[in-house]
Amino acid sequence: MKILLMGNPNVGKSAFFSRITGINVVASNYPGTTVGFTRGFLKTTQGDAEVIDVPGTYTLDPTSKAEEVANEMLKDGDIVINVVDATNLERNLYLTMELLERNIPVIIALNMWDDTVHRGIKIDLERLQQLLKVPIVPTVAVTGEGIKKLVSRISQAASPSIKKRTHEQRWSAVGNIIEQIQTISHHHHTWLEHLADASIKPLSGLTIAFIVLFFSFMVIRFIGESLIGYLFEPFFKVIWSAVMMKLSLAFGSEGLLHDIIIGKLVEGKIDFVQSFGLLTTGLFIPFGAVLPYIVSFYLVLGFMEDVGYLPRLAVLLDNLMHRVGLHGYSIIPVLLGLGCNVPGILATRILESRRERFIAATLISIGVPCAALQAMILGLLGKYGWQYILIVYGTLFLVWIIVGAILNYTAPGFSPELLIEIPPYRLPPLRIMLHKLWTRINGFLREAIPIVFLGILVVNILYVLKVFDCIATFFAPIINGLLGLPEEAISALVVGFLRKDMAVGMLGMLSLSAKQMVIGCVVLAMFFPCIASFTILTKELGIKDMLKASGIMIISSITVGALLNLVL
Repeated sequence: MKILLMGNPNVGKSAFFSRITGINVVASNYPGTTVGFTRGFLKTTQGDAEVIDVPGTYTLDPTSKAEEVANEMLKDGDIVINVVDATNLERNLYLTMELLERNIPVIIALNMWDDTVHRGIKIDLERLQQLLKVPIVPTVAVTGEGIKKLVSRISQAASPSIKKRTHEQRWSAVGNIIEQIQTISHHHHTWLEHLADASIKPLSGLTIAFIVLFFSFMVIRFIGESLIGYLFEPFFKVIWSAVMMKLSLAFGSEGLLHDIIIGKLVEGKIDFVQSFGLLTTGLFIPFGAVLPYIVSFYLVLGFMEDVGYLPRLAVLLDNLMHRVGLHGYSIIPVLLGLGCNVPGILATRILESRRERFIAATLISIGVPCAALQAMILGLLGKYGWQYILIVYGTLFLVWIIVGAILNYTAPGFSPELLIEIPPYRLPPLRIMLHKLWTRINGFLREAIPIVFLGILVVNILYVLKVFDCIATFFAPIINGLLGLPEEAISALVVGFLRKDMAVGMLGMLSLSAKQMVIGCVVLAMFFPCIASFTILTKELGIKDMLKASGIMIISSITVGALLNLVL
């Protein structure tokens, strides 16, 4: 039996899914699309059932790729659990009306039932069941209230014989139902409601956004660096390094196979950044360098999402994002990109059109430095003075705006308007946050590890074929003439394809002036993406769009570097 969990966005559907399926869930893409969904399993009175968390949709008349997928999934379902926001009943019942017109059994979970009391909303459940002719169970997904009762009543799901109606007829029916079953009494605003109002107004909203983002990045950095310093680095440097050295001896410490599997030894030892073997750098990049920040970012992001802040931030920044051909929800991939570009690029899947995904992925690769790169920039440029750090970040922000505006006018396709429900603020349970964190980390590792392995294998082959030497020779006039950097910087730029933070560290060993260091940092941040981002970019955009994005990065970085060389 296949149970579909359907409802509008931001009605607590994910929390509901987490409650009824536990931890054994699988994240997938709908065939032929980049629209993601999750599925798990549930024991019912009728036996084991597969539960699918269908992408949130407002209507079964598709206006986006996610809504198209939701409509297609409905054809294969046996039962629909329609999750409805009890505090926004009129808006949610339109989808319910469409579901009741389909020949599929439906049971309604009237979610956020506790909030109806806080808001002075009274709903006549018995009358609502009579009008809709399907079972209705009040639930509070974040606490688990009503979940057991709903699961026990899944077998009672009904499919009333309702003729297909027009858009106007459905809204008329919804209005008639609301008049009969809902009354609203006056209640005083709580401090959370006052905060919710303030966080969406321009002046107070931007102030709150700055405070929230500042503390978010402080927490992310603290958790990420703690995981690296106390867990991952000790494991790789003490335990895994010893295992790899024994394996290296078994391979004779050199040779083609040794260099591919273990990598090159640096001063007789394994360097997990520079060795570049499948079992050394290939495991260290996703686990030792990226995963700690993924964990911290997804934990903080999940909290902001579940507490109800992200939709407000998206609306607040919608006008700014429109300047670069995106809508406000694109801020999520950008925020993720500040931790690591890999999850940032992966997160562009939430955007509805291919045009948006191309623009967002390109801008993340050009103007959003990852946490590791930022750490190197701050450490090396800080000794010259904070003004040079501001020049780097100011330049990247201007490039982000200018390139985004150009892509907005030149990239084919469309960018849909932002249509999003804004849920009330509420404190999410730790269990649900950890469940979502595990699902996202599991999905990231499944996506990233095979691609990073493949990328490292390809780069090793290119090194053997001396392709990188040809690239260095070709770009020498540009590095010296246009950018004003010494010839030794060519090696750093080539290494930037492997690890940008390591490349900036190599610049720090060249005794550069403050001007040269600024140019080097900006060019490396904008230049060709690191191997992990490059492989993910290829998978997400396809070879054709990846080549377009790469061309934009190379041209933009050289142009901006040359301008900085003239101006500074």
